[in-house]
Amino acid sequence: MIKNIFFDLDGTLTDPKEGITKSVAYALEYYGIHVDDLDKLIDFIGPPLWDSFKDFYGFDDEKANEAVAKYRERFCDIGLYENAVYDGIEHMLSSLKDKGYRLAVATSKPTIYSKKIVKHFKLDVYFEEVVGSEMDGTRVKKEDVISYALETLNMKAEETIMVGDRRQDIKGAIANNMRNVGVLFGYGSREEFEQAGADYVVESVAELEEYLKGINEA
Repeated sequence: MIKNIFFDLDGTLTDPKEGITKSVAYALEYYGIHVDDLDKLIDFIGPPLWDSFKDFYGFDDEKANEAVAKYRERFCDIGLYENAVYDGIEHMLSSLKDKGYRLAVATSKPTIYSKKIVKHFKLDVYFEEVVGSEMDGTRVKKEDVISYALETLNMKAEETIMVGDRRQDIKGAIANNMRNVGVLFGYGSREEFEQAGADYVVESVAELEEYLKGINEA
């Protein structure tokens, strides 16, 4: 029986496109890389920043660390709040909590930023905890975030489901022997979820709410 639900943050609870892509563009500008079309930076949403700077721009470890620091110069004061909660999320969280589920946020975004965002949008009342990575890159992989959240909240993997919008969320859940569901209203695709081995995929917040509320009745 599912008793606990973990939610990813970016692309699952909120749409962080503006803040993340503008902050990435700011960091790249430092290296003389000009990006006019912010849509080209959408793939930075979800995966750890270190990995993205390496994968998409060929940065080595030292340069990736520097780029993340430049990104944070803008993100921590401005980009953090260039964000919006998806329509229907608050209603869903309220309904799930009323139904007795224990809710938590499990994200690769640094905990210090994640807690500020969740509190800013007044979603903190629905969650027992917001678990993320550390600023030094510790616990940045999704499987580590999920494992830490389970341990911290004294929850059992078989009683918990992970909700996210990228393959990292699915793979992180699988690594912890947890059920999972991918959401298509974020930044992942159905093909991405299928390749990652997602248990279930939903297209909308309303469909997600319906699925989660009835998950123990199927």
